[in-house]
Amino acid sequence: MTMSRPAPAGLGPPPARHARGFTLVELLVALAVGLITTLAIAQSLIAAQGQQMRTTRGSDAQVNGALALYELQRAVQSAGYGLISQTEGLGCPIRARHADAAEAQDWLLTPVLITPGADGAPDRLRVMSSDNGRYAVPIKVAIDHPRTAANFFVDTTLGVAPGDLMVALPLPWDESHWCSVFNVTQTGGAGSSQLIHNPGSDGPWNQAGGQTIFPEDGYPAFAAGSPPRGTLLLNLGRLLLRDYAIDAGQALVLSELDSARGANAETGELFPHIVQLQALYAKDSDGDGAVDRYDDVQPTDAAGWAQVLGLRLAVVARSAQAEREAVTLDSPSWRLGRGVSVPGSSACGDDRCLPLRLDILPEGWQHYRYSVFETLVPLRNRIWHA
Repeated sequence: MTMSRPAPAGLGPPPARHARGFTLVELLVALAVGLITTLAIAQSLIAAQGQQMRTTRGSDAQVNGALALYELQRAVQSAGYGLISQTEGLGCPIRARHADAAEAQDWLLTPVLITPGADGAPDRLRVMSSDNGRYAVPIKVAIDHPRTAANFFVDTTLGVAPGDLMVALPLPWDESHWCSVFNVTQTGGAGSSQLIHNPGSDGPWNQAGGQTIFPEDGYPAFAAGSPPRGTLLLNLGRLLLRDYAIDAGQALVLSELDSARGANAETGELFPHIVQLQALYAKDSDGDGAVDRYDDVQPTDAAGWAQVLGLRLAVVARSAQAEREAVTLDSPSWRLGRGVSVPGSSACGDDRCLPLRLDILPEGWQHYRYSVFETLVPLRNRIWHA
């Protein structure tokens, strides 16, 4: 018979223990740590999102400003094509009237025209060019053209087609001898070269019923010389007048008149968030072929317009959304270099500067970010007499 032995001391089952959770102090500490961690993560996310939004807004201003400047530069590069083969004709006042328009049009024979804004407000810029895809060579008037005549006797009709818009340019021009616009309705003629300008479907810019916008003395025949005298005819094909401006909604808008579509301009927005447009004529005042003056003073005669060799442009673009705090404290400056006269400018280091006023914008303008874009565009068709 086997006898059981008592268990050694200390080898029995462990004593029962009571289950124990977190104390209130431990819970409060964990909650505080969690809240601090959450706050730190939230602040990091907010900062990252703010940086992303600032980058995106700055990118919007960069894109809109660059595209706006490119559009203006492209238009100015084509300015004057087919219009200014004779510098003596620059600045000639042009009279025109379309059959469907109640009033006559008054233009200037010049590639670009600046209308300065008052007290630093945005300027308006007009660009004039021809869209003649054939020839842009002036045609000489061979026989005096009376005021009420309906046909020009010319030295050639090469490159002219019915419907082409032409400008009669008197040399020299003055208040009594201005430029006029007409459509060619027929070319040729018995034994001579003629450009006929009767009203009708091909001649909407011609006056009906014996009416005329030509000068009282008509247009005399061309006579070579230095300077030349008489009349030249400029074949534009069709005339394009482009007016650029900043509208009340701070956007760059284009109002374009296409003579083939009539006398009413079509207006549309090009790029949003453009708040400033400033333009200056680049002038060669001493005739040495180099620009020595920037200003927005409109010349009054052909000699003054002949000094204009280019256009200086500045565009200011704004971010799309406002910041919570003021991020722009002062208006930017337009640096125009040194060695060139700039009326109304001030010294900024070794250069001359003009202000690009933003304080004319609605209240709260300081809460936006701005980018400045500027360039100098040569009037190549003016320089080449194209």
